[in-house]
Amino acid sequence: MTEESREREEGERRNLVAGGNDAFECLHCGARVLPLVQGSIRNHCPVCLWSRHVDVVPGDRAESCRGLMEPVRIEGSSGGIWKIFQRCVDCGFERANRAALDDPNQPDDWDELITLMR
Repeated sequence: MTEESREREEGERRNLVAGGNDAFECLHCGARVLPLVQGSIRNHCPVCLWSRHVDVVPGDRAESCRGLMEPVRIEGSSGGIWKIFQRCVDCGFERANRAALDDPNQPDDWDELITLMR
């Protein structure tokens, strides 16, 4: 079973908005955020690690809240994948986002990640 058919079977929607990996200005710190080179969708600021509550399912841009998502903690795995957990300051929703440490143009700020570990 392909990932697409599995998602369809589970009723999960992904990346319904055309594009999605676009540059944006961070509403928390004002940094200009570049698209990810690796082709995934950048969903948080690499400078301050904040994001915006815009998705119901990652990539769909269907959430009406639009509140800012504060980074609250980070968790790592044995495979070296770091997840940034963010909580919406307006509605309290929490979601994990994968850290983008390997992006050649604008990787996540390692010092900010370390700060979340403390």
